[in-house]
Amino acid sequence: MQELKSALKAAVNNLFDVEVEPELTRPEEQFGDFATNIALQLAKQLGKNPREVAEAIVDKLKNLPILTDVQVAGPGFINLKLTDETLAKMAFSATDLPKPNTGQVIVLEHTDPNPFKEFHIGHAYSNTVGVATGRLLEASGAQVHQVSYHGDVGLHIAMAVWAIQKEGFDSESLRQRLLKNIGFYYAKGAQAYHDDPVAKREIEEINKHIYARDNPSINQIYDAGRDGSLKHFEYIYKRLGSKFEKNYFESETAIEGEKIVKEYIGKVFEESDGAIVYDGEKAGLHKRVFITGQGLPTYEAKEIGLAFAKQRDYPDAQKFIVITANEIDDYFRVLITAIKEIDAGLGEKIIHLSHGVVKFPEGKMSSRTGNVKLFSSLEVDIEEALKELYKTDSVDISTVLGAIKYEFLKHRLGSDFIFDVGESISLEGNSGPYLQYAHARARSILKKSRVQSPESIAKDSQLSALGPGERSLARKIGEYPEVVAKASDELMPHHICTYLYELAQSFNSFYEKNRVLDNARQNIRLRLVKAYADVLKNGLNLLNIASPDKM
Repeated sequence: MQELKSALKAAVNNLFDVEVEPELTRPEEQFGDFATNIALQLAKQLGKNPREVAEAIVDKLKNLPILTDVQVAGPGFINLKLTDETLAKMAFSATDLPKPNTGQVIVLEHTDPNPFKEFHIGHAYSNTVGVATGRLLEASGAQVHQVSYHGDVGLHIAMAVWAIQKEGFDSESLRQRLLKNIGFYYAKGAQAYHDDPVAKREIEEINKHIYARDNPSINQIYDAGRDGSLKHFEYIYKRLGSKFEKNYFESETAIEGEKIVKEYIGKVFEESDGAIVYDGEKAGLHKRVFITGQGLPTYEAKEIGLAFAKQRDYPDAQKFIVITANEIDDYFRVLITAIKEIDAGLGEKIIHLSHGVVKFPEGKMSSRTGNVKLFSSLEVDIEEALKELYKTDSVDISTVLGAIKYEFLKHRLGSDFIFDVGESISLEGNSGPYLQYAHARARSILKKSRVQSPESIAKDSQLSALGPGERSLARKIGEYPEVVAKASDELMPHHICTYLYELAQSFNSFYEKNRVLDNARQNIRLRLVKAYADVLKNGLNLLNIASPDKM
């Protein structure tokens, strides 16, 4: 709360002639609404007893109009209790979020599915994290450009093209096959590449032709497959409620990346056994190949081309955030270190945000063997589970997607987790459908009241004396801007999930003991219900989850 921080800052400056930026925390409710350890921080600097410093600050704050109580606790903590009116007004304005990142331009890359490969659950996870992160940054005032990057050249493409050649090619049948099972040819080619030396040589030869664009029949297969894959991805993006303003392709970035790597041989890169490598060992990392002995750019070289392409397309960007699974954390450490040696300014702007790997009880996925959990397959699993739970023949897609996205986002980024279908749809636990139902329930209460504008009906006199249940709910609703700020600062959407679940539980406790309709306190309670519903809707929207008015 800015007013309280400003008062603390002014008190410290007036008392001790010291400039500070006070930090406020949320203690347990019985101790107050906010707490600060500012006296403990200042005591050593001032050479004073921390409790003595705290008592001096408390004396300065006692007459602050927004406080009803301020006390020293323990060795020098300060507990602060807001007036009921202040607390209520914070709750009613909770969705008016501050914009600390106004003016910032951020490029956010995520999802990155490869043509000829399946759009599996890992891509859906990255997409969900990326969209939520983008919305958090936009809520903080930043201008966010969401982009995606596709590996449309490389051995995986050659493997798929080889398999298509063996089966016989017809562009229309290929497009239809890609829509039904996009990874079929890649899995078939990958298996042959690892099992058959003849197939391996043939695939490597095809790979060269793909880069050179010098074989009409290979080009025809490649173009049809790439086009069909990208159209399939666009269909899934729309279904997930996401949109990219620009797609980058390895076939384009490879050219620039190769040129940059060669330009910096002897400065950043070095030749080794015919290949061009970056010796990350000098930075405590590991050595990686950027151009192979056959003269082809690796993923690393292509990523360098991508970094410079993004900088050229978005020259005003202060940050380039890249979201991937944590399996390539070491790869990105080497990559960013190399880029810093080429262009320190660009390297400093690149932020690698990694998430964990989604696992299922049956084990880890592998697109090479065809053992992948498709996003479409997970949709079906969730839909069938919801039908059984609700005892119905149909379930709204917003509930299916709400279950999937929330299950992804409620886990702290960075750690692997097992996707639990039962937990993801639970109406009694920490799930998307639970919060969607909580929102619909609150809207139902407001609809039954037949009050058109609950925010305008409560008199100010009612705000100055909240009942215990009303105060607890108002206090929890008012925390929302702080949670959004924390989630945005840390790029951690799970903070929103945790808060929304706790908020719904707080409302349940309130509603069990406090009748809303046909009650002397109806007006103020309707305002609290409206504020609660609005925060739920706002929070779910940040997570890119629908908030239906009825379920």
